[in-house]
Amino acid sequence: MARRSLPLLKHLLLSRRIPARSVTYMHRPGDGSPRPVTLIPGDGIGPMVTGAVEQVMEAMHAPVYFEKFEVHGHMKAVPPEVLDSIRKNKVCLKGGLVTPMGGGVSSLNVQLRKELDLYASLVNCFNLPGLPTRHDNVDIVVIRENTEGEYSGLEHEVVPGVVESLKVITKFCSERIAKYAFEYAYLNNRKKVTAVHKANIMKLADGLFLESCREVATKYPGIKYNEIIVDNCCMQLVSKPEQFDVMVTPNLYGNLVANTAAGIAGGTGVMPGGTVVSCYCIVTSVLSSDYVAFSNTASLISTMLSIFFTNVQNLKN
Repeated sequence: MARRSLPLLKHLLLSRRIPARSVTYMHRPGDGSPRPVTLIPGDGIGPMVTGAVEQVMEAMHAPVYFEKFEVHGHMKAVPPEVLDSIRKNKVCLKGGLVTPMGGGVSSLNVQLRKELDLYASLVNCFNLPGLPTRHDNVDIVVIRENTEGEYSGLEHEVVPGVVESLKVITKFCSERIAKYAFEYAYLNNRKKVTAVHKANIMKLADGLFLESCREVATKYPGIKYNEIIVDNCCMQLVSKPEQFDVMVTPNLYGNLVANTAAGIAGGTGVMPGGTVVSCYCIVTSVLSSDYVAFSNTASLISTMLSIFFTNVQNLKN
């Protein structure tokens, strides 16, 4: 699998040029010793893809070695030793972790984000050379708030047959993700940031998110700012995706928008993404694809491009 993907991966990396800036970003000097990376193979296609990445790194003689941990979605919590390893190494390669449907089992993906305060998820969806799609000139970056919103997990049964689920939006987290989006746009020569919302219905929660985005936008006069309702956003994505540049979203909307954008640009197997915050870099594929777990059709291109993508952002941050 890894051998078949290498020629295409090489072509993609060489053809994907990073916009030049007046500031030169350089690697921090090191002592030359191999760097430890936390590895969580995960569920579904995760072990297949991360295993192929290990083979690629070994063939490249990359100065890294992996601290592997068996973590699976059915577990009740992320083991403390895994969190300690990520805190120590700062870099983690993670396969998808399946969340059981219903049953009151909380998502380990969400637990990991909260424990490490992984507040920003990035997905870059763009046309790849040699991969025909319905739309051309697609180059969208979806920046999603990762720690609150509908994913807060605050649910309870009021009376039998009535369940209440709370959506939490705070000014602190909204301002933080908005600053991240505008700073990303500035560092990467992006021209526009679009805030995705449903403030026409959720006037207080999404209204606070929009208010925070507007305040941050005033500090970046060189970057165009606009807003779009999430349902209209999905329609515009599938009809004219080339109009979007950087998109900043609350948690749930970001999941929907990123999935849609990835499908438009070529699919789950080729779109890079990850989490790059001030302390940690978590490399993962954009979406889980359990339906190809045993079909011998899984691709490591998404994960390899994610390593390249998150490394570049980490240098710039």
